[in-house]
Amino acid sequence: MKLAEALSERSQIQARLSHLLERAKNVARVQEGETPAEDPAQLIEQAEELHLKLRQLVVRINRTNAATSFSGEATISDALADRDDAQRRYQFFTVLADKAAERQDRFTRMEVKFVPAFPVATLRERADQAAKEYRLLDLKLQELNWTTELI
Repeated sequence: MKLAEALSERSQIQARLSHLLERAKNVARVQEGETPAEDPAQLIEQAEELHLKLRQLVVRINRTNAATSFSGEATISDALADRDDAQRRYQFFTVLADKAAERQDRFTRMEVKFVPAFPVATLRERADQAAKEYRLLDLKLQELNWTTELI
């Protein structure tokens, strides 16, 4: 199984668990004397099976990420941390630039005027650089995901 296939399966299991939780919540309480639409014990059993399968899959994905070279001495795990960092920096600089660029309408000269404390263009450039770094890392990771065998 390729790493990309394992990642896709992990996502599917997580979605199934989320759906299963909603179904279980719907039958967690019923009116006295009524029968739940689904057997709660069976739902719990299905959830336990999925949790076990998910755990085993995550362990294999993590081992593969830690053991597979990304570039030089870096592993896929290192690249994932770098990609996550780039995404956080993008969000940080985008939010800050948006806040600094907010317009405030003044109707009279007596109203207080607000000006940006940060250079908006510089913040946008830094956000763009982080977004570019994210895209490049993500493309390399996607390529590796489809060529790497799961441990």
